[in-house]
Amino acid sequence: MGPPRSKKRRPTFRRLLKTSGVKLENKLKNRQMKQQNVAKKQRKEQKRLRQAVKGVVSDMPRPLETYRSPPGEEEEEEFLESLPTDMMEDDDLQQMTSLAQRASFITRDLSSCGPVHGGKKRGSEVVRSYEKVPRKMARTEEKEVIHLLPIKDKTGLIPQSIERVVEKKPEDEEEEEDAAAELDESDNEVALPQLTPAQIERLRVEKINQKKTTIGSLGSAIVSDPISSVKRLKELRGMLMEADPSVAVTVRKLVMVSLMEIFKDIVPTYRIRPLTAAEKTAKVKKETRQLREFEEGLVSQYKFYLEDLEQTIKDWKQKKKKRSQAVGFQSYRGLAEVAVRCLCELLLALPHFNFHNNIIVVLVPLMTDPDRKVSAMCCDAFRKLFQQDKVGGASLAAVRVISGLVKSLNYNVKPEVLRTLLSLRIKEVEMKKDLEATAPKKKFMNNKEKKKNLSRMQRKWQKAEEKLQKELLEAEASESKEKKIKLHTETLNIVFLVYFRILKKAQKSVLLPAVLEGLANFAHLINLEFFDDLLNVLQNLIQSGDLTNQESLHCIQTVFTILSGQGDVLNIDPLNFYSQLYQMLPRLHAGAPNDDVIILLRCLDAMLTRRRKQVSLQRAMAFIKRLSMLSLHVLPNASVGILAASRAAMHSFPKCDFLLDNEVQGSGFYLPELDQPEHCNAQNTALWELHTLQRHYHPVVRRFAVHLSLGAPSDGSAALSVDLSRRSPVELFHDYSVRDMTFNPPVAPPASKKKDHLVGTSLLDAELQRQVDDVLNAAEDSNLDFTQTHRTTH
Repeated sequence: MGPPRSKKRRPTFRRLLKTSGVKLENKLKNRQMKQQNVAKKQRKEQKRLRQAVKGVVSDMPRPLETYRSPPGEEEEEEFLESLPTDMMEDDDLQQMTSLAQRASFITRDLSSCGPVHGGKKRGSEVVRSYEKVPRKMARTEEKEVIHLLPIKDKTGLIPQSIERVVEKKPEDEEEEEDAAAELDESDNEVALPQLTPAQIERLRVEKINQKKTTIGSLGSAIVSDPISSVKRLKELRGMLMEADPSVAVTVRKLVMVSLMEIFKDIVPTYRIRPLTAAEKTAKVKKETRQLREFEEGLVSQYKFYLEDLEQTIKDWKQKKKKRSQAVGFQSYRGLAEVAVRCLCELLLALPHFNFHNNIIVVLVPLMTDPDRKVSAMCCDAFRKLFQQDKVGGASLAAVRVISGLVKSLNYNVKPEVLRTLLSLRIKEVEMKKDLEATAPKKKFMNNKEKKKNLSRMQRKWQKAEEKLQKELLEAEASESKEKKIKLHTETLNIVFLVYFRILKKAQKSVLLPAVLEGLANFAHLINLEFFDDLLNVLQNLIQSGDLTNQESLHCIQTVFTILSGQGDVLNIDPLNFYSQLYQMLPRLHAGAPNDDVIILLRCLDAMLTRRRKQVSLQRAMAFIKRLSMLSLHVLPNASVGILAASRAAMHSFPKCDFLLDNEVQGSGFYLPELDQPEHCNAQNTALWELHTLQRHYHPVVRRFAVHLSLGAPSDGSAALSVDLSRRSPVELFHDYSVRDMTFNPPVAPPASKKKDHLVGTSLLDAELQRQVDDVLNAAEDSNLDFTQTHRTTH
């Protein structure tokens, strides 16, 4: 019989084919893992062996004997544990143990004042001081091994090497060299102050010129070819760390400004986004790869540059002194001002580029800085940013940060911070949005109705036209109108939130005038929900008596701007606000700030001209009479504006021509001191102030006075010229301003009067003429001799 048959089933040929590849891969992986493990173990063993040999040769052995402790087994065990014995043989261990026992005399503490062994008596002699000093061991010369070419023998290669002795200088020579080096350094230190101030200044100027040349060459190379020279930005930015104290401040300022101008020139007109993982691994053209490298380097260098500017400002604010001592405390302010100016320029020049929000975050807190120059620079930058921002994204980011700053500082900020919000360009867009929201929506046809009304060819052309319009919009890459309106609405909500918080929590703050001015500017955009509460708050503020004339005028302007816009649907008669303005008019005079008249003219336009249907005739005549009285004691440009407002009121209320007549209309008499315009009987007075103004020194005031005294006709000889009649009162106020202390138009000089002079030499009296002639003839005939008289006196 043959061998017993195996019960294990043999695998088929197909199964072997399937599993052979997997087995081969597994075998290969196992073999690689084993090789790696063996190599790792060998490296560990070699490392342990090196440490053991190094410890035996170079390290000093531990003291095996201590003061008053006999050598025992514990010390031997500790020494044995400290040795790397895992890779040593038994013979080597025995030899090291014997060496350690014999080294106890060398390694023990010889400076101890007592005996080592405790068995000795205490009365033994005290060790002398010179014997306590440890002995100096004989120095072995350090040897350097030089490897030679090996020799080949029957047994194999035999390495050859020789030793070269390294000669060390004696300690005395080293001390002499150190002393000589110190003397040289001291000589150099002494020689430096020997330069005169003129030589030091000349040397400084030369260094600055060299740095300027370097900065100019680097800048021109970067601007001429930004893609290939982007790495030079790092070299130029490294000059911000100039360490020479004599030129550090000047060089850093030059580098800051130069980098700012370079970035303004080479930064693209789009925002650079980071590449995705798929884009990094994708295969691209050489030009695309170079462009990506340029964009990546540009963004990184721009980021580092902004961080350097921010750190400069922080060092100035925190008054930190660097270790390098290259820049003193007094120079921090100048460097910080240049850094702030660079950030302001980048804020305006690159609102679309990366890190724009970071610049806003850095500059907004500086708007409230105690340094007036820095705060004014930042406020002007944000004012210009709001004016030139057409989309609204940058304005929204800035308004958010300003709102957070005002809230975090508990409304303790400068009023200029809130006045910058007046430059926001959201009035026109929001107006269009409101009109569109109130307009009836157009009913669009569905697809079935379109198919019914259009033929097959028309539907085909319409579909192609819609596709073309879509492609054109994508090619223009213009911001949609809806997006602009959304951004402006969100910005306006944040602005009103800041204003309402201050009205609610900080009514006695210095920010109240700026808040009232902002409300007057954006009042037509306030929602109807807030009208009642806002009117009550403003009325309480005016009646409190704590406001100045300008603040009260802003409150009144806000109220009537609301009522003339969306508030015209509200049935409200603001009689109290009319009385407040009528009472305030006599307090506006030439001694008060002349800018209050601008707010007054705007209030009059909203109260009398736009609301002429809601104003009674008595109230209008009372205002015209008091305005004519006010025009007598204000500056000429204010008089022109007030007379123009009176003319507009007379055109809105034609029956006010009663004031040009001397006859009394009705009973009673005029009460000029009464502060109620409805009950002062203004119809029983006349505008006699116009006759006084006809003799005013300003020609435009005289022209308006004559025009109003004749009833303000629109045509005829008494009508105004076109350039005066078509301009609003506010425009006339600005056009004839006397802020520069000059007359506008210039006043003509008075005509010169010619005096009559007598012609001839004869006088009217003949006797007097004869006497004059005799005296003149006698003086000509006689020769005066003053010397003769002088001699006779002596």
